[in-house]
Amino acid sequence: MIAELNRLVELVEDRLIDDLDVSALSTRLGTTEYHLRRMFSSLAGMPLSEYIRRRRMTLAAADVVGDRDLLSIAVRYGYGSTEAFGRAFRSVHGVGPGDVRRDGGPLRTQPQLRFRLTVEGSITMDTRIADRPAFRLVGHAARVPLIHQGINPHIQAHIASLPATEHARLKELSDSEPAGLLQVSADVDPDYTEGSELTYLHGVAVTDTTPTPDDLDAIDIPAGTWAVFRTEGEYPATLQAAWAATATDWFPSNPWRLRPGPSIVAVLDRAEDFSTATCELWLPVERA
Repeated sequence: MIAELNRLVELVEDRLIDDLDVSALSTRLGTTEYHLRRMFSSLAGMPLSEYIRRRRMTLAAADVVGDRDLLSIAVRYGYGSTEAFGRAFRSVHGVGPGDVRRDGGPLRTQPQLRFRLTVEGSITMDTRIADRPAFRLVGHAARVPLIHQGINPHIQAHIASLPATEHARLKELSDSEPAGLLQVSADVDPDYTEGSELTYLHGVAVTDTTPTPDDLDAIDIPAGTWAVFRTEGEYPATLQAAWAATATDWFPSNPWRLRPGPSIVAVLDRAEDFSTATCELWLPVERA
């Protein structure tokens, strides 16, 4: 995967002032757009679209300090107006093109990325591969923003709004793996952009033939393969660290790639105050 990401960076660099067909580039690299975007975002710390924008505005800065008119520069970098170009330029450099043309700066440079895999071997990931028939996720869903680190207060508020009797009712419905109460993240932005909206479902897994109560939301999951990562320790820090390690350690070292679908966290055991927990992280995968 590291080689594919470095090749992607090279291809992006060759096409910085052109429209980029990421789907076609992914096919050319022998992978999928979904997996490529997720791995890039996880390892680079920014979405692919954000990296492209920063690199374009880095190059555009050299044109801005020259004599070329701003509309021509805007069109060259894919913007239909000087206003749209100015907003993109300001978001990267902190000042507008006119300010830079007058004062010569300040300018912020986004260097071309290079990915490297550092193999330490000090952490063993407790992982299993599970082939699962079609099943259904049922529970209570809400749209919430994506937050990478720490407890998501929007999810916390959603769960807290459910009465204790509802948690017990959901547990009784569970009749399929993953077992127990589940934290489901669906419709996640492939770039994994912080602040982007996703569907969070607090619920359980049932067979695809189990009747779904009318008052519950449902997500149908087709048959497929899952990578299951078991974690134990401080919650949610240990779980989030394992999630990050799937991108930095596990996927580059194994013949699997992410496929579209929800990510699922099953809480198997936890402290009374939820400060520590034993969890399983289920990620939908396919052979690379």
